[in-house]
Amino acid sequence: MSTTGKINVQTENIFPIIKKFLYSDNEIFLRELVSNAVDATQKLKALASMGEAKGDLGDTKIEIEVDKSSKTITIKDKGIGMTKEEIEKYITQIAFSGAEEFVNKYKDKVDKNVVIGHFGLGFYSSFMVAKKVEIFSLSYKDGSKAVRWECDGSPDYQIEEISNRTQRGTNIVLHIADDCEEFLEQSKIEGLLKKYCKFLPVEIKFGTKKDWIDSGEKDDKDEPKQTEIEVDNIINNPNPAWTKKPADLKDEDYKSFYHELYPMQFEEPLFHIHLNVDYPFNLTGILYFPKLSNKLEMPKDRIQLYSNQVFVTDNVENIVPDFLTLLRGVIDSPDIPLNVSRSYLQADGNVKKISSHITKKVADKLEEIFKKDRAEFEKKWDDIKIFVQYGVISDEKFYEKAVKFSLLKTTEGKYFTFDEFENHVKPNQTDKNKKLVYLYTTNVLEQHVYIDAAKSRGYEVLIMDTMLDPHYINSLESKLKDISFVRVDSDTVEKIISKEENTISKLSEEQQKELRPVIESSVPKEQFMIVFENLSEKDSPMLITRPEFMRRMKDMNQLGGGGGMSFMGNMPEMYNLVVNSNHPLISRILEEKDAEKQKSLTKQTADLALLSQGLLKGESLTNFIKRSVELI
Repeated sequence: MSTTGKINVQTENIFPIIKKFLYSDNEIFLRELVSNAVDATQKLKALASMGEAKGDLGDTKIEIEVDKSSKTITIKDKGIGMTKEEIEKYITQIAFSGAEEFVNKYKDKVDKNVVIGHFGLGFYSSFMVAKKVEIFSLSYKDGSKAVRWECDGSPDYQIEEISNRTQRGTNIVLHIADDCEEFLEQSKIEGLLKKYCKFLPVEIKFGTKKDWIDSGEKDDKDEPKQTEIEVDNIINNPNPAWTKKPADLKDEDYKSFYHELYPMQFEEPLFHIHLNVDYPFNLTGILYFPKLSNKLEMPKDRIQLYSNQVFVTDNVENIVPDFLTLLRGVIDSPDIPLNVSRSYLQADGNVKKISSHITKKVADKLEEIFKKDRAEFEKKWDDIKIFVQYGVISDEKFYEKAVKFSLLKTTEGKYFTFDEFENHVKPNQTDKNKKLVYLYTTNVLEQHVYIDAAKSRGYEVLIMDTMLDPHYINSLESKLKDISFVRVDSDTVEKIISKEENTISKLSEEQQKELRPVIESSVPKEQFMIVFENLSEKDSPMLITRPEFMRRMKDMNQLGGGGGMSFMGNMPEMYNLVVNSNHPLISRILEEKDAEKQKSLTKQTADLALLSQGLLKGESLTNFIKRSVELI
């Protein structure tokens, strides 16, 4: 007997609302319907384990079929099934969730996370792509009769008992709308299944595929003969690595799963972190550290968020701190609050707790690796340095832990923790004001002459060559007591780490005054300031230095930020041309009576200083080379 009825909703406009507003992307209809099929199967298994579902469960695969000629997509499960009364209760009363009722009924007997659905609305996402939907279902309960339900997207539906179905479970048949025929392409559906259903906990069959097996016979070369056979095309892995206990997995298993997640990534991850928390919230997952370049680039293959093995999004900025988005992997939690379409996160106190916990676990893992095998950690430091820097800058809690394993690398290739480096350089790099000065370089080759001068005095020079380093240095200066970072070319070594002793100048003030206009004529006045310094005779006759404050602000503005001084990013570069008053060549320039020779000698000396900083280019470089040949 067939009956008709109306969907129990408050407005007849519910379907347009579902289609346009409730679900942000029509492709998720497949995720929702397959998730419902998984729920039905998981419920049956749970009931069987409690003795409430009798007999052999048999094959519980979910099947997806696309029929282009009839313009239908069918989702078949062999799960719990529904009676006529249950269809009217769960399907026609929108938002009355069968999953919620099931969990409440058996909350003391079954894990609440075995059931995916929570909203009772997933089925209606089918009307985003279908002009008509049919349900064919037979309940697992003894004596149940099969039922057919049909709705064309209006509030009117038809339901009837049928006699030609003997298979337990439910078939959902979608009659695809004319404007959604792209979903009738096999490749499109397979792509969606792999995107959203790749790790669902029940096997999902999508057609068949060819495979080869050993035939038991030998060929002419006495090699085993292979026979081609047709097998089920199972598109998912029901037991992904993150659902297993860490003790049951080896390094090879973690690497294999990494390539399952990211098949286009050929490099191995550096290491991994297995998340496994059941209190005060449920959270599992595996995070991988990829090799990171010195550029702050967000990886294309991002962390994937799942809810009970259902893919939700790879936009996880709201669930993990920004710096953790540099990692790859999977986070799975049914406790992360999603909107009803499971498409995006909702604001919630749990999100902050989960975010804090993930940060703590990552920091703990890095500290553990550092303590367990420091040599191995140092080998990987250059590849993870920018990640740690980003964390230190942006997350105070992370910094509190990172201070124990963050490393500073010298131009000699040695690594120090913050405490170790402080103790190492304190005796030699403390200035007359009792402040510790950390010298650093951003380019070992370009700044070699300055590094060499610093080393000649027994100073250590750090390598700080990532684009984050200007911000990182600023952050560390605010955290480490009485320590300043100064780039090795920002001033002469004597001034960078100013000691009590002063070298006596060979030039009087009058001589310096006489020499100044000669030197000023050799460089652009608007870019260079002439500074006389009493340096050692062994130092260069002229040096180019770049004042630390101005240069650092410009560097910071390239990435963004700079303490409200963004205008500095547009200011021209400013340099000091330091003249070594004690160098014999400077005395020779002063004593030269031939004005042309004096000008040429001064220009050659200044150009050498410019060349050492890569500032001699174009016509000036050409003239320098010609002049050098003439002098030789």
